[in-house]
Amino acid sequence: MTIRVVIADDQAMVRDAFSVLLGAQPGIEVVGTARDGAEAVALAAELRPDVVVMDIRMPGVDGLDATRRITAHPDVHPKVLVLTTFNLDEYVYEALRAGAAGFLLKDASGVELAEAVRVVAGGDALLSPDLTRRLIAEFARLSTGSGPGSESGPARQRSEVRIDALTGRETEVLARIAQGLSNAEIAAALTVAEETVKTHVGRILHKLRLRDRTQAAVFAYESGLVVPGGTAP
Repeated sequence: MTIRVVIADDQAMVRDAFSVLLGAQPGIEVVGTARDGAEAVALAAELRPDVVVMDIRMPGVDGLDATRRITAHPDVHPKVLVLTTFNLDEYVYEALRAGAAGFLLKDASGVELAEAVRVVAGGDALLSPDLTRRLIAEFARLSTGSGPGSESGPARQRSEVRIDALTGRETEVLARIAQGLSNAEIAAALTVAEETVKTHVGRILHKLRLRDRTQAAVFAYESGLVVPGGTAP
């Protein structure tokens, strides 16, 4: 099955380079390119790609707002892969909360970009687990203060109520999702079959009313189930 991709970046050279790199990969087809967030939203609705590769900083409608609009669309369900630099941390965190499926540093190689597209399209694991784990943990820490995504008081209490709906094993799986582990890694850690982990992940997303495992990871940190630098329960 061919993965259909839309690339959104305000720099023509970047769009062209990514189009060539991804177009040369087996099983990936670039079906459109967008110069800004508004065009990305329109192309996502028109072309219905599997993945939108989204730059964050663009004029007009930026990548963050575009990601929010795309993931909120009732009839369009592409995965959004955000391109960033390590200096745009707060934007990355907001993009994850907006529904991005993962993110990749903008200086990644063509092979890394293609693999990222495949991983995001498959929806199996958080992209770049080590980097994802560090960034999500850092911004979960920031969100306990005045940073983006702050959650406290009644909002935190609602999160705790929702977590109470999970079984003990589902809670363990959620914590390991937040640590950036793939289904196979979680299965090995808990000594269960990978299919069992997939079943738990599906139930977690359903019970917590979350879109994907990236949102589940953010939820785990924001609810206090996992703390930055901590270990799984």
